Amino acid sequence: MAKAWQRPFVNVFRHCRVGEWRRCSREGDVAAVTDKSLHCAVYRIRGAPSSGGYIQLPGTSTQSLGLTGRYLYVLFRPLPGKHFVIQLDVATEDGQVVRMSFSNLFKEFKSTATWLQFPLICGAGAAMKGGTRVGASDARWTCLQLDLRDILLVYVNRRYGHLKSVKLCASLLVKSLYTSDLCFDPTLTVAEAQRARLRVTPVPREMAFPVPKGESWYDHYVHIRFPSDSSEASPGPVQESCFPPEAGRWVLCPVVSVAVRSLPDFLGRVPQLLPHLGASSSAAQDRAPSAGSIAVSAPVPLHTAPKGGGLRVLTAPVLLQPCQAPSVPRPLPEVSLFCERSEVPTGSKPSASAHARHKYAAGNGVDVSTPKSTVVPAVRGDVAVHKPFGGKQSKQVAALAEHPFRQRSFLPDPILRLKGVVGFGGHSTKWALWTKDGSAVVYPCHAVVVILRTDTQEQRCLLGHTDKVSALALDGDDVLLASAQARPSSMLRLWDFGTGACLSLFRSPAHMLCSLSFSRGGALLCGVGKDRQGRTVVVAWGTAQVGRGGEPVLLAKTHTGFDIQAFEVAFFDETRMASCGQGSVRLWRLRGGQLRSCPVDLGEHRVLELTDLAFGPAQDGHMLYVCSRSGHILEIDHQHMAVRHARRLLPVWMPGSPVSQKQTFGSGPGISISSLSTSQTTCAVGSEDGYLRLWPLDFSSVLLEAEHEGPVTWVRVSPDGLRVLSATSVGHLGFLDVPSREYRVLVRSHTAPVLALATECSRGQLATVSQDHTVRVWDLATLQQLHDLRSPEEAPCTVAFHPTRPVLFCGFSSGAVRSFSLESAEVLAAHRCHQGPVTGLATSPDGSLLFSSCSSGTLAQYHCAATQCCVLRVAANVVCQDAHPTPNALVLSGDSRLLAFVGPSKYVVTVMNTASLEELLRVDVSALDLASARLASAVALCFGPGPPGHLLVSTSSSTVVVLDSTSGRVVRELPDVHSGACPSLALSRDARFLLMATDRAIKVCDYPTQACPGCQVYIGHSEPVRAVAFAPDQQRLLSVGDAIFLWDILGPLERSPLGSAGDSPGAPPTCEASPDARQLEDVVSGAHGLPRQQVPEPSQASPLQLGICAGPLRDDDGAFSWSDEEGPLEESHIPEGLHQDSSLPVLVKEASGAGDRVWGSPGGPRGLSMCPHPHGWPSARGTRKAQVHPSARPDCYKHFMARYKTSSLPKSASISRGSAERLILKAVMGYNGNGRDNVVWKPDTGFFAYTSGCLVVVEDLHSGAQQHWLGHPEEISTLALSHDAQVLASASGCSSTASCCQIRIWNVPGGSCRQLISYHSTAVQALAFSPDDELLVTLGDYGDRTLALWSVATCELLSVTCLPEPVHGVAFNPRDAGELACVGQHAVTLWLLRGPNGSLQGRREPLPEELGTGELTSLCYGAAPLLYCGSNAGQVCVWDTSASCCFLAWEADDGEIGVLLCSGTRLVSGSNTRRLRLWAVGTVSELRCKGSRARSSSVFMERELTLDGAIVSAVFHDTMDMGVVGTTAGTLWYVSWAEGSSTRLISGHRSKVNEVVFSPSTSHWATCSDDGSVRVWSLAGMELLIQFQSCLCLAWSPASCAHPEQQQVAAGYSDGTLRVFSISRIAMELKMHPHWAALTAIAYSADGQTILSGDKDGFVAVSRPRTGMTFRVLSDHRGALISTVQSRSKEHGDFGAQWADLWLAASSDQRISVWAADWPQGHCELVDWLSSPSPTLMEGPSHPPSPLVAFCPWDGALLACAGLSVRPEVVFYSLRQKQVVERILLPFFAVSLSLSPGARLVAVGFAGGVAGVGGPRPSACLGPAPCHLPTERVLRLVDCESGTMQDFAGHDDLVQLCRFAPSARLLFSAAHSEILVWEVTGPWAAGGASGSGPPLG
Repeated sequence: MAKAWQRPFVNVFRHCRVGEWRRCSREGDVAAVTDKSLHCAVYRIRGAPSSGGYIQLPGTSTQSLGLTGRYLYVLFRPLPGKHFVIQLDVATEDGQVVRMSFSNLFKEFKSTATWLQFPLICGAGAAMKGGTRVGASDARWTCLQLDLRDILLVYVNRRYGHLKSVKLCASLLVKSLYTSDLCFDPTLTVAEAQRARLRVTPVPREMAFPVPKGESWYDHYVHIRFPSDSSEASPGPVQESCFPPEAGRWVLCPVVSVAVRSLPDFLGRVPQLLPHLGASSSAAQDRAPSAGSIAVSAPVPLHTAPKGGGLRVLTAPVLLQPCQAPSVPRPLPEVSLFCERSEVPTGSKPSASAHARHKYAAGNGVDVSTPKSTVVPAVRGDVAVHKPFGGKQSKQVAALAEHPFRQRSFLPDPILRLKGVVGFGGHSTKWALWTKDGSAVVYPCHAVVVILRTDTQEQRCLLGHTDKVSALALDGDDVLLASAQARPSSMLRLWDFGTGACLSLFRSPAHMLCSLSFSRGGALLCGVGKDRQGRTVVVAWGTAQVGRGGEPVLLAKTHTGFDIQAFEVAFFDETRMASCGQGSVRLWRLRGGQLRSCPVDLGEHRVLELTDLAFGPAQDGHMLYVCSRSGHILEIDHQHMAVRHARRLLPVWMPGSPVSQKQTFGSGPGISISSLSTSQTTCAVGSEDGYLRLWPLDFSSVLLEAEHEGPVTWVRVSPDGLRVLSATSVGHLGFLDVPSREYRVLVRSHTAPVLALATECSRGQLATVSQDHTVRVWDLATLQQLHDLRSPEEAPCTVAFHPTRPVLFCGFSSGAVRSFSLESAEVLAAHRCHQGPVTGLATSPDGSLLFSSCSSGTLAQYHCAATQCCVLRVAANVVCQDAHPTPNALVLSGDSRLLAFVGPSKYVVTVMNTASLEELLRVDVSALDLASARLASAVALCFGPGPPGHLLVSTSSSTVVVLDSTSGRVVRELPDVHSGACPSLALSRDARFLLMATDRAIKVCDYPTQACPGCQVYIGHSEPVRAVAFAPDQQRLLSVGDAIFLWDILGPLERSPLGSAGDSPGAPPTCEASPDARQLEDVVSGAHGLPRQQVPEPSQASPLQLGICAGPLRDDDGAFSWSDEEGPLEESHIPEGLHQDSSLPVLVKEASGAGDRVWGSPGGPRGLSMCPHPHGWPSARGTRKAQVHPSARPDCYKHFMARYKTSSLPKSASISRGSAERLILKAVMGYNGNGRDNVVWKPDTGFFAYTSGCLVVVEDLHSGAQQHWLGHPEEISTLALSHDAQVLASASGCSSTASCCQIRIWNVPGGSCRQLISYHSTAVQALAFSPDDELLVTLGDYGDRTLALWSVATCELLSVTCLPEPVHGVAFNPRDAGELACVGQHAVTLWLLRGPNGSLQGRREPLPEELGTGELTSLCYGAAPLLYCGSNAGQVCVWDTSASCCFLAWEADDGEIGVLLCSGTRLVSGSNTRRLRLWAVGTVSELRCKGSRARSSSVFMERELTLDGAIVSAVFHDTMDMGVVGTTAGTLWYVSWAEGSSTRLISGHRSKVNEVVFSPSTSHWATCSDDGSVRVWSLAGMELLIQFQSCLCLAWSPASCAHPEQQQVAAGYSDGTLRVFSISRIAMELKMHPHWAALTAIAYSADGQTILSGDKDGFVAVSRPRTGMTFRVLSDHRGALISTVQSRSKEHGDFGAQWADLWLAASSDQRISVWAADWPQGHCELVDWLSSPSPTLMEGPSHPPSPLVAFCPWDGALLACAGLSVRPEVVFYSLRQKQVVERILLPFFAVSLSLSPGARLVAVGFAGGVAGVGGPRPSACLGPAPCHLPTERVLRLVDCESGTMQDFAGHDDLVQLCRFAPSARLLFSAAHSEILVWEVTGPWAAGGASGSGPPLG
């Protein structure tokens, strides 16, 4: 930023004050003359170069210009027939000075390591003007443009630092020199570019040459550029703009050889060629080949000759010479100058530019490849047009050829103008001044000086300071304005107040100035500050010559030991000044070049802290008024240097009065006065009590007073005395109008940096949030504050407007998100889903959704379309927790469909679907930063307008990566567009301007330009810019940091976005990635010896980890009830009337033949007949078995497939009843996502049921209470509810004990099973009730392939139909109980029910050929007579059941449609792509009349939701507005189409549960599973609260670890890491890496200060979570997996050890070690070691079962062990007696074990066996060979006191985990993914812990 003053350009002559000859020098005949063609003064240098005529900048060789601009522009005119020399001294980055000389005196190029000599012959060519040739004597004004950076890089292989000096030698005329980082086009002015809307950088006005009206620039002037194309030499992509391929330009460039065959035609267009060949210096020969000199020529056609002859011309300005190849492939060091015609002949077209590659042998060997824009002059019709080297030209090059003025830069320059700022104060909240006429106020806004008109509120901003303004002064005539900045070292600027131009920039001798004061006439400027040693310095400058082109002169400087708080030059005498400070008032005088002072005798007031002073009138002359912090006002006679009067401002309260009265003077404690100002009759006083008071000069009484919101820090009376300006410490600036007695606020501002902003479109409002704990709303039109929201206790972090309603959302540091009504100024809602500060907040453009993210990685989704905003979802650990805090952390696409953020790490950008939070894309943007060799992270995001749908990512490596938001591919990269991390970026709505925040500046780039976007940098902020944005009207932009800046965009009006329909034909093409850029990347990376940069690539989306936080934790007891079955179950048998017959009804496919398609016609073309047989059932079964052959499982997810299990059904299970009941099933956690259509819901009655394993769960949606219907032996596949909601049918698969599937008919009101029926052999695919609820149809799966029809009243089987192929679904016609349909492979089968016996007659209708040969997987009936069917290809086809034909189909999804529901005019489809869609099908009935001519264009999708898995079940209300949907992820969602939302109802694990742990207070519990999640649940409401990333083992911190609100969970992972999570903050607190292998067990020590962890290699690590250090590793179990680690305090005896903690470890090799430890002291001692030969059970010898061991809760000296002996038993081992004291025999080996902390109860889950209860282990399992025995699915509860045992059924697989809660009242058991919660009743639960912990959060 120190070089920011050089932008956009520097006039070197003005900078060096050419004409005054102080900073520069001249020699010889140098004079200022007026040029008639330019109409301005120029400098003429005459004489020979050797005679010494020159101008040198700066004046001496010891000085340096220090100009860093890349380009040097020399505006000169060579004198005819004379020689001239332009000599430059350029410094490199390493301090080397290289001299460059350009002259027409040189004949050849020469060079050394520090000297370059370029021959330049001007006037050798000629131009056509009026048909005559302008000779060489007619020299013209020339713009010589030198790219200093590339000249140094190409010819001396050094990097450009700055321009040191310039020397212009005779003979020439020179207008001026300019430096800039911008590549200007001198042929255009700003006005011309604005009118033509050209995308080029025009030359600034003062650099422009005047062109007569109607004539061409090239008819009068010459443009020379060297090198001709800077991109050839650039080591990377060029950031500044280059010339467009247009005719009529002079170019200075290296000479390239040309092979000429058609010489006559060629020479006819080259008037003069000067092939001067000479020898090159030795130094140059190793850099470039020899070549001719420089020549000026006419336009030369550049093209490539066609095959077979003709002219071959290269794409470069040429010099004719024999054809020879250069020795090295690099540009030649000599240059050629040619001039092209501005007229283009009729019929000719300019050719396209080429992409050139040059490799420079001398240098670092970097291969540079960048697009090159070459000049293409006009050619005649007989000459071929040039095409680029390498074949075809790109679209971009072709577009540039057609539109030659479209460049990489854009017009005008500058493109922005600062319209206004919102803010007050710089280094302090002082320094606000009146102008002479009192119409405007001058004040600082940080680094900007603002001139504000009080009547119109118009602002004029003076830019130039790079730090906060510390002092201001304005002379009495409003001519000069002085401003000083705090750092660096008090730079001062003197401004022309009328024009705003900076007249002088100079440094003060004081290190930091705090006060400035002008004399009335402006000839004297005094300043007060501190030097580097902290001493007070007073400085005086003479400024009389500044307005006339001179510089300020330092008149005097003095140091003083007295404190100075205020300093003022007397308005009546410029030589007299006064100052005041701590205990002193001094009068100063400037005389003889010295500043002298004398003190005023203050007497008793010498102890006062004086704050301000002012000269005022008095009866006998003038008086000096001084104020103090104690409330004193001193009137000092400056002539006699004595205090004349002393008064004091005191607060006065009347007795009993609650408020203060008018203030008077007297004795007592005073009111601190901070400032005062006087007029002819009054004195204004500002005090820290917030009052501005106006007194008469005799201070007799208060005339007026105005109360402010904060202490008044500054007051100034206007020159006419009618207005009083006041400023406060809270950033307010206003004035009191004395005649009207009204106070008007001019400026309100934040008092701390602004963090974020948000704009509102309809009302034109701006909201900002600041570190001053306020949120403010502003009017963008007037910049006035509308609302002020203060939050003193919690800091606001981010803000967002609702796009359609007057609602403002704000996120706070506490994690709260609140919505405010801007109309009623009240809080509408508050949500606390976050545990850390809110880092991102964004609303969808359609106003339906709100998203927020926090520093703990949580993402929350809200529904905000209604007045009350509600939480929809909360996703944990998805947002980056260590990313840069930027306002662009959370962005949404313009169509409200995509959400992007940085996460889960700072190197990854994630794109989600906004509706469902489904992860669509994950892109890794990490790449090696060549500058620092570190990974680049994503910083800020921005969506571009669509199409094409780009996502812009700003990285920490100063790069903006443009990604395709759909595929994630890299569209383009904009390297080095900003320095450091860009915290905010924005793209205009028309995709023309890219806006970026770069440190304390903003950068505007030309976004459509493909390769090298032109950029402009704008300063003004004194602190880093936090956020940038475009205003809603797209004509202005905003930047916030230290203040709020509003900029006007001076470019053309908004146009259509790229790629949109509104684009003009000439719009720039869609950006594409350039292959050259990647080649460049490879070469650059290789040159630096670093690995190749990784191009960001998309990764496959991973499952989303979701958590629920829908409100505060519930405090209810969570009680549930369930009803037992009453009476024995009766199994339904086949009616006795049926007897054996071979003619069992089967479905037969007849041969095709002629005839109509008639129901029941056996001979029909595709007729299917079915007739019942009233005979015996036994033979029917046998016949069916003979007819059905095994079939492969269909390739569609719709078909049910039971999860594979090795366990067997329980043989001795029981559920205790009555008083002896020990366990009662209280709750079931989870939903079986493996089932199909296993959710039923009746909105009218509220009945809601679903399946979990082998249980039917009936749940009250309001209270959450559950009933559990037990009875199925296997996993339930499907459910069906009768239409009157009185009967429920459920079906489960066959088992090892039964050959048929069970179908249970349940009585819904009583919850009892009234009948058990069975027929299907493998599994039931679907169930359906008839509309009158009299019939039930059951469909077997692919292995069964039968369709059975049952009577609901009698549960009798009416008919059975064998199907030739698998069928996926069946449905009754809702309007006709005699009609049903099935869908399967390639066809629809329509059935009719005939006769009283329930015979079925059907017809199979194949799919039309247009739909292919896919499978139909789902169906539903619509309006009569329509049938909707979904296919595995994503199509929905509509059938006319009356005509048996398909007449309409459309692509409804990308995957298989497994669910279809229709009601009225709406259709719902669900697929395996996780999409749920709502379709409007009201017009389908009308399309039926069109038959095959029907089109699906009238069917449209109304809504779409994306859930967390494939859709397997769905049930909706008749209106289709709401419903319940089940997914394969094991989740049940409540879907509201009206709100477009989905809310999680039921959630469980989808894979095996590995661990269950509890909080010490038993208020919460946590689970971890193989599905990749750690979930924390509320024990009271059994609700999911938090979700973390997956782990293998888990432990909850004990109660002694910390306060209850500081609960922690430790988790072990497969990579050997151990992470500690905070439950209250929902964030990871610590990550350790104590192991190299996967962790398998983890436990806290008794005091919670130590964590013990074991891994699969047998190592046990001891770590301290407080320090994150692992201080001990035990290897005693090396080689075997650690299965258990447990710790407790040693409360019972010493067991031979003295330490306080006791812990154990068990490994898979049947070894158990017990240890005593004192972890604070680092002691650990082995207490006991147990081992036993391992029995081989279910797994091979290499994987023996692990032992189960636990400390006995009721006897601390006992260990309970299972798996240590050769028999299945639980043994109790005494640590005191060192022997087994008790044994409990088991029927099978245990796989899970848990001991109750209350009563002496033991819960056991079994691995399997064949022995009876309590029997010995079978001998077949005792051998060394593997023994695969069935397992039992029961949970056994053993009473150790009485010895009784009971088994409990309810799981559909073995119970691999059981855990008692610390309260001993609950027992949790897990089988695979299902978790059952049992209540331990009666005295069995006594003795447990009690109490409830605080809610989470």
